[in-house]
Amino acid sequence: MGNRLHLSVLLVLVTVLLSIIHSEQLQSSLSQTLLRIQQLLNFPTVLSCWDNNTDFCSTDSTSSLTVVCYDGTITQLHIVGETRALLLPKNFSINSFFTTLVRLPSLKVLTLVSLGIWGPLPGKIAHLSSLEIFNASSNFLYGSIPSEFSSLSHLQTLILDNNMFSGHLPEWIDSFPALTVLCLKHNLFNGSLPDSLSSLENMRILSLSHNHFYGPVPDLRRLANLQVLELDDNAFGPRFPQLGDKLVTLVLRNNKFRSSIPDEMSSCYQLETLDISANTFVGPFQLPLMSLPSITYLNISGNKLTGMLLENLSCNPGLEAVDLSSNLLTGILPKCLISNANDKTFLYARNCLEETNQNQHALPFCHTEAIAVGVVPEGKKHKRVSKAVLSLGIVCGIFGGVAIVALLFFIIRRGNVQRKIKNPPSKLISENAASGYTSKLLSDTRYISQTMKFGTVDLPPYRAFSLDEIVAATNNFDSVCFMGEVSQGKMHRGQLKGGLLVAIRSVKVTKIYSTQDFMHNMEQIFKYRHRHLVSVLGHCFECYLDDSSVSSIFIVFEYVPNGTLKSWISDRHYRKSLTWMQRIEAAIGVAKGIQYLHTGIVPGVYSNNLKITDVLLDKNFVAKIKIYDSPLYSPMRKVGQGNPSREFKSPSANKNVIQEDKSDVYDFGVILLELILGRTIKSRNVDTLKDLLQASITADGEARRSIIDPAVRKVCLDQSLKTMMEICVRCLVKEPAERPSIEDVLWNLQFAAQVQDAWIGDSQSGSDGSPISPLASIRMTFH
Repeated sequence: MGNRLHLSVLLVLVTVLLSIIHSEQLQSSLSQTLLRIQQLLNFPTVLSCWDNNTDFCSTDSTSSLTVVCYDGTITQLHIVGETRALLLPKNFSINSFFTTLVRLPSLKVLTLVSLGIWGPLPGKIAHLSSLEIFNASSNFLYGSIPSEFSSLSHLQTLILDNNMFSGHLPEWIDSFPALTVLCLKHNLFNGSLPDSLSSLENMRILSLSHNHFYGPVPDLRRLANLQVLELDDNAFGPRFPQLGDKLVTLVLRNNKFRSSIPDEMSSCYQLETLDISANTFVGPFQLPLMSLPSITYLNISGNKLTGMLLENLSCNPGLEAVDLSSNLLTGILPKCLISNANDKTFLYARNCLEETNQNQHALPFCHTEAIAVGVVPEGKKHKRVSKAVLSLGIVCGIFGGVAIVALLFFIIRRGNVQRKIKNPPSKLISENAASGYTSKLLSDTRYISQTMKFGTVDLPPYRAFSLDEIVAATNNFDSVCFMGEVSQGKMHRGQLKGGLLVAIRSVKVTKIYSTQDFMHNMEQIFKYRHRHLVSVLGHCFECYLDDSSVSSIFIVFEYVPNGTLKSWISDRHYRKSLTWMQRIEAAIGVAKGIQYLHTGIVPGVYSNNLKITDVLLDKNFVAKIKIYDSPLYSPMRKVGQGNPSREFKSPSANKNVIQEDKSDVYDFGVILLELILGRTIKSRNVDTLKDLLQASITADGEARRSIIDPAVRKVCLDQSLKTMMEICVRCLVKEPAERPSIEDVLWNLQFAAQVQDAWIGDSQSGSDGSPISPLASIRMTFH
């Protein structure tokens, strides 16, 4: 009996001893893994407390570093580096890094923020099968999301903000049934959203801002718990998304929506933030939105919303910021907004409101624009008489008796114009007085001719290039490929392996500049992917061998073959010129490019010192602003040196941002002046030529035509020409505050295009100065 007792005690002791040995071995293995992670991350400051003696499972947690252990395994690893962390050295291997990470198979929470990690996300992350939260934001990860990711069936939160991921959002996104947070902001994703997104019924936060997504938004009504939806700075549209009623934040800013606001939005009683600015929403503004019980921020600026504001309109006392500017609103400002204006932000300029101290259009402007929008009920758009009657009814209902008079004046005036141009070479599409806005205009709700629509940026995904690719593309920087010098570096033309022509900017980096000196501006340049900018395709870093610091930077741009806008207007290298419609379209393209530089990227880019020689035309004659010479070094502005041609500035930190905005508007006015007159504009002559335009605006049509480019004198409608002249003069006024916003400029240009497009016959003119046809012009490619 005694021997059996001794044997039992001995077995217990052995078991305990083996357990202790196993635990120590496990702890040693975990320690080695974490120390290896520290080494692969190049010993970041946040991990400076780790060494061979650290008890990782007993360390205190901070907001930047947390290690959580359970049952002898690590279940949470949370590492947040310094803001704007630099790229890890050239010898960093993302494959080795994740090979090490998967030695922690019990991880449920993995946070790797702002650590300078670069490279494509490896598929082996799928080995972390228990992962529930993955946050790898603010790094330099690129490429697409690997398909192996779909096996992480327990994933609840995925945050990949502020990287360089590209490609489409995968169809297998519904492989994460428990997903509640999906944040992909500030990347290079493109394509349309998959319908499978609507299957994620547990989703609470969906943030896809600042990418290149386009097309309709899937039906999200099944996402009954969705509280935050951020889709700003993409190309979504045209219909307003179908959503549930539990939204707290909805941001649709700067997309291509051009429908009306659904009535259901007035029932979103939990809504606190609504931003639908910088789109083309039409129809009546839903006034109850201002009185929603939770609303604190409301921004509808930069649309075509109509409606009459009433003095006694009610609004939520908690409203802190309201921006109604740049719409087609009439009536009187509500007292509920004016009474607390001192401690709130309330903007309402560029409408047609009464008795205000912010710049307003005359009432007929909103009437005319409302008719141009032409929103009519479905099923009656094919009846010409019905459109006119309905339009008249809508306007009368909104604006009252004054609108009837304005509308009759407009119809009579259009009738007079029709009679005047009854027998010239060109003729109206329809005999109806209001049919300058054709049936297509009405059916599209807001008309912009096909050649002016943004569409998607038809570019390959942004990526990192190897030095070998750069050398091969330029034939080892052959002098034949040399395009010229820019403020910081040289430009070479090149051809990639697949045949794509590119322009490559090369910049030498001396060791007096750290990587941090240029990374901020590099990150800004990465955002230049837009239809009306010479877009960036990728980059390449060449490093010194001794310390892996950057020795040369190569930035790869799309190649734009058709030369400068100036060469087609005033230089006449081709003995041909652009048509009047092509000139308006080019102006709209430049204006949209400026608008993107101001509001489409953060921080915005102002005071761009734009000239007509900075505008290039692609093979389809789409205007693109050249940004080859954007500064790379922040410290380059030393005493005695001039400013770079472009400076990156944060609107929130700069008191002069409005003046800088209007500086670009002035430069645009000079470009517009050259497009109208067809001659080189010297800075000393701008005021004189502006006065000439001003005088011609009040003269008759024949006098106006006598001063413009003879190449387009016979083929531009007087109303279109007068509108172009008026907005040009407004852009060139001395006082910056009195110049129009770039949104106001766009509206006027698009109106000029609308009335010109209704007057067909441009290509039928047989004069020697007749413009080239679009088809012929495309064949005349500049090499």
